[in-house]
Amino acid sequence: MAGDTLKATTDAADLAALIARAAAQTEGGKPGLPPVDRWEPPFCGDLDMEIRADGTWFYMGTPIGRAPLVRLFSTVLRKDEDGKTYLVTPVEKVGIKVEDAPFVAVEMSASERDGQTVLTFRTNVGDVVEAGSDHPLRFAIFGENHELKPYLHVRGRLEALVSRAVMYDLVERGEVREVDGEAMFCLTSGGAVFPVMPADELDRLSR
Repeated sequence: MAGDTLKATTDAADLAALIARAAAQTEGGKPGLPPVDRWEPPFCGDLDMEIRADGTWFYMGTPIGRAPLVRLFSTVLRKDEDGKTYLVTPVEKVGIKVEDAPFVAVEMSASERDGQTVLTFRTNVGDVVEAGSDHPLRFAIFGENHELKPYLHVRGRLEALVSRAVMYDLVERGEVREVDGEAMFCLTSGGAVFPVMPADELDRLSR
């Protein structure tokens, strides 16, 4: 039965139609965001679909060039406790590959609210997210060159990698603060403080 279901979804157009039907069952949630965390369908195998680090979606080795189709797929993404990412509908769950993060933050704006800076991000699939206690920023440093990679929590266990261009603007807003008795380079948004790295390591940071 699972194999038959997987075969029925190996064509991108058929899968898009299936997801469209799932999206219609939002049940009062945010527009375009079905309640995937409440669905527990059977696992039907892995799909030959991958999200590359730059946010490009591939199906059977070919980029998916239709932005509305990618947006549709993105609304039923879910990352489970096993660390894997799935497309989830009320009737099936299929695994996909994600090279880095499933989303990319491609734009950022800064505003003031109640005397506090609020950083708002737009992802490559149209999500608009305000960084804060509910949507924290985290920072990872990779490699011998100390490459900084910021990530923004979007929903569930899904994150957006902040694009390099946006990252430059983001880091320019940083400041040194004392956190737990240590001087840390930090960013703030919505009253929340997000440590990036110890202040004495800034000179080694590769941007």
